[in-house]
Amino acid sequence: MINRILIRIKVVQILYSYLLSRSEFKIESAPEAPSRDRKFAYAVYLDMLSLIQELSGIRTNNPSRSLPAIDVHPKFRTNRVGRALADNPQLKSITFREIADLNSFGPVLQRIADTLSATTAFADYARRRNHSLDDDIRVWTVLLESAVLKNPDVLAVLRKNPDFSLTGLHHGVMQAVDTLKAYNDASAMYVKAKNELETSLAKAYELYFAIFMLIVELTREEEERIETAKTKYLATADELNPNLRFVQNRFARYLADNEELKEVVEDKKITWIDSAPLLKNLLALITQSDIYIDYMARESTTWQDDCDFWRSILKNVILPSDALAEALESKSIFWNDDVLTMGTFVLKSIRRFATDDKAHFLPQYKDDEDAEFGAKLFTLAVENREKYREYIDRFINPDWDPERLAFMDIVIMLTAIAEIINFPGIPLPVSLNEYIEIANDYSTHRSGPFINGILYSIAGMLSDEGILRKPLVRQPEENEQ
Repeated sequence: MINRILIRIKVVQILYSYLLSRSEFKIESAPEAPSRDRKFAYAVYLDMLSLIQELSGIRTNNPSRSLPAIDVHPKFRTNRVGRALADNPQLKSITFREIADLNSFGPVLQRIADTLSATTAFADYARRRNHSLDDDIRVWTVLLESAVLKNPDVLAVLRKNPDFSLTGLHHGVMQAVDTLKAYNDASAMYVKAKNELETSLAKAYELYFAIFMLIVELTREEEERIETAKTKYLATADELNPNLRFVQNRFARYLADNEELKEVVEDKKITWIDSAPLLKNLLALITQSDIYIDYMARESTTWQDDCDFWRSILKNVILPSDALAEALESKSIFWNDDVLTMGTFVLKSIRRFATDDKAHFLPQYKDDEDAEFGAKLFTLAVENREKYREYIDRFINPDWDPERLAFMDIVIMLTAIAEIINFPGIPLPVSLNEYIEIANDYSTHRSGPFINGILYSIAGMLSDEGILRKPLVRQPEENEQ
């Protein structure tokens, strides 16, 4: 029921937030026109980050280094900081061309490792069975500030640098400490983003039931208003003998008694009881509508009439209303963008109920493939983002308007490329058309044509290289989502 159109939108939204906030080690660049102290501090900074890798048992693939193999404590090997630094492309590039030459540390590298593993800070760390990334970072910041900064072997090697100064030494070590402390756990952020994707899709399905429950609550609200009006001191004839067709609507009664709806409402804690202003506002809009006036004036109605009434009211009065949009925004950060899509599925469901009062509510997903589609698409976009970005960059003209390079455009194209390469069952035009629509709705006014051109160029290239095995020109299938 949650179709691939909505899933694609959710993946793009979550991927945008994830890539925008994702950060790893921010490696400092070499200072411009440095003083002697700053030049030495930067050399120390690179040495410290490189030492962490070596003391973690990670051999850096640098042909200029010829360091001896050393025995390191197992807890150093499992500490994630060394591996994260070794995998950092910026640091790899810098250490190849800059002055982070660790060969002079070779004769004392084992002694440094033994000294660090004998410290109280490391002993406390090693005793614990499980470590968070914060623990891994914390032990290295403590070791840098205390044991490494004061280690005689380290000092002896660094003093050989003609630019040596105590000020530069201190600043270089503290620069390395600051780099470690500023690190955010990208893996934890990735897990969080995937959880947010799952949550947002679950919330969309929850909204589907919340809209049905809104029918129930509006009926109850009107029923209470009628009963209150009867007790007025000077009640009118209409108030004493009201037209009960609205509150006795068969479909609304059916929903109120439906066990499946009750179970979901109880499990998800769905309620509109705390939204009295919304209910009053919507009732006013309903009762002023021609749909309501015509319905209430009929001599009699059938089950299908009652279903059709609520379908028309939802489509023309409730779903487009500003009052509902404001209420949804306060109830869930996910709901405002989903109301029209989920409202469409509610309308389809009511049409089914109108012809079959034994019909069931729609399942969350059409099948297992759809259920796995969002998580798989997100994962593929994240894991291959650098390769897919290279594809994009091949067709980006440096003379084009920078507005066309909006970050959202890049995210949309990364997701689209992940889909067209890895989901062979989805026709290429279907994928491209969907992402062009997302660009039109969520990015700049020029994004649609721009993304269209880039994606078709990439598809042609991938086809020529044998990576993409789909026809380049094909009409979308009517039921493809």
